Amino acid sequence: MKTAFWLAGAAALLLASPALAGDTIKIGFVSTFSGPTAVIGNDMRNSFELALDHLGRKMAGKPVEVIYEDDQQKPDVGKQKTEKLVQSDKVDFIAGYIWSNVLLASLKSAVDSQTFLISANAGPSQLAGELCSPYVFSTSWQNDQTPAAMGLYMNQKGVKSVFLIGPNYAAGKDMLAGVKSTFKGEVVGEEYTVWPSQLDFSAELSKARNSKAESIFVFYPGASGVQFLNQYVQSGLKQQIPLYTAFTIDELSLPLQKDNALGVPGAQEWVNDLPNEQNKRFVEDYRKKYPNLRPTYYGAQAYDAAQLINSAVVAVNGDTSKKDAMKAEMEKANFKSLRGSFKYGNNHIPIQNFYLQDVVKDANGELSLKTVATIVKDDQDRFHDKCPMK
Repeated sequence: MKTAFWLAGAAALLLASPALAGDTIKIGFVSTFSGPTAVIGNDMRNSFELALDHLGRKMAGKPVEVIYEDDQQKPDVGKQKTEKLVQSDKVDFIAGYIWSNVLLASLKSAVDSQTFLISANAGPSQLAGELCSPYVFSTSWQNDQTPAAMGLYMNQKGVKSVFLIGPNYAAGKDMLAGVKSTFKGEVVGEEYTVWPSQLDFSAELSKARNSKAESIFVFYPGASGVQFLNQYVQSGLKQQIPLYTAFTIDELSLPLQKDNALGVPGAQEWVNDLPNEQNKRFVEDYRKKYPNLRPTYYGAQAYDAAQLINSAVVAVNGDTSKKDAMKAEMEKANFKSLRGSFKYGNNHIPIQNFYLQDVVKDANGELSLKTVATIVKDDQDRFHDKCPMK
């Protein structure tokens, strides 16, 4: 049935009659703009808007209209907002999506309507494998890739055992599976917590301590990451068991985590100090446009999503009815990505480098993230061979 899902979409792509191209390029953007995790959605919106500024607010000479929708971090709401964008607003593209469970709930609505969807963050394994689609692209990663890179780094450090902790939803399961896919030592324990409501991790930290593991790996984005790190330090474990992370420490959480984040390494495909010219411009202009804020990987991926969309629109001279041609252009990844050049796999997931990031203090005592080393080059997700697209 999953293969049939893709084949139906592919057939529709070939057989659909051309739609009339409008006078504007309409883009829907689904993210979380309310509640504790709104800070992530706002950063994505900020960066998407900056990308449009850099493009002169036009694509192929046509004005760009963006319709932002709040998914409230709820799969059913995300699905409703996606359906609204497709059916009522008749957008040419949909971008955004922080959460894997929200994206999975929304996916079929986009694919069935032959609307290109660009995930700027969420990367569930199903999207890279059996539910891959000609209409779906990522400007982030498949969820497993970042923690898998951290697993490789832990091997390099000679870590012999680990206790895994993460939230009990699609991305949390992918993250811990990613570590297990590369880590050569022993996994002595694995705990999943209620998502997103649980903010007390004392029981899990106690289990980690009692496990006698050499290390702890954790995935908690946003406010959960702040709480976890605080409790990890308060419990005294920072002096006893080293912590390794993915997505727990970023430029949004760092001002709240403060010195607690020092000495806790992470992995990522984008760090603010990557030395290419496009990235330097992005970081500088972001800080000018949004004083007192620093861009994050969430924002960098949203910026790249706008650039990917622009490459497709320019390739067809603004005629968005030419879906085959837009798909072919997007598959080239022919734009200046903030992470540097990358290419797409057969499943439209980037093949890219992953870096070791660390928290440092600058000359003014301000905390920021710094690229320390390249952990893995040209990494391809491990689900691409399950994707029917070749």
